[in-house]
Amino acid sequence: MSCFDIIGPIMVGPSSSHTAGAVRLGKMARYLLGENPRKTDIFLHGSFRETYRGHGTDLALIAGLLGLETDDTRIKESFRLAKEASLDFSFQPADLGDVHPNTVRFLLEGETGYRLEMQGSSTGGGNIVVTEINGFPVELYGNFETIITTHRDVPGVIAQVTQVLSRHGINIAFMRVARKNKGKMASMMIETDQSIPQEVLEEIKELPYMSSVRLVGKV
Repeated sequence: MSCFDIIGPIMVGPSSSHTAGAVRLGKMARYLLGENPRKTDIFLHGSFRETYRGHGTDLALIAGLLGLETDDTRIKESFRLAKEASLDFSFQPADLGDVHPNTVRFLLEGETGYRLEMQGSSTGGGNIVVTEINGFPVELYGNFETIITTHRDVPGVIAQVTQVLSRHGINIAFMRVARKNKGKMASMMIETDQSIPQEVLEEIKELPYMSSVRLVGKV
């Protein structure tokens, strides 16, 4: 257990779960989208649904989508900043099933029209876990630089990606693979100990059967 786990992050707002964690979830969604968001529908579950206005969760989620940090004093102005950034947003109460009470689901559209679905939870002390990206189950905490791929589920793809990382001296800290159906689309989530240079990402993008490659920074 770290000091971060005990006392939480430096933050703006009354609750690390409802404010700092919410900022980090919004920032993670922005990273995964890979471009400036232009529209988002945000579905709030459990205690998020019940208290999002009073605890500033709504402001924090939008602040994260705009790329603000947890200690940024502009969090309370995030709605105004969103308007200036041409970001349209809505909040909707939802029952997302048997999940953590502080859970949110983003439906996002970026400036190029690219769309993303992401679900995640604020688990306490400013910590988060992303549990779903575009229908793929994941387990992403935002503590490492992370490569997320979408690719065809065929033999050899995983080995090719790990070989690229090995050639560049990049060590894998954690890896998860998921697929929707055998032989169809699959996804890899690779957390690394080292930063990922752009040329490494480009090399992975050029591999056979690769559909998309995203780099998610620490949040």
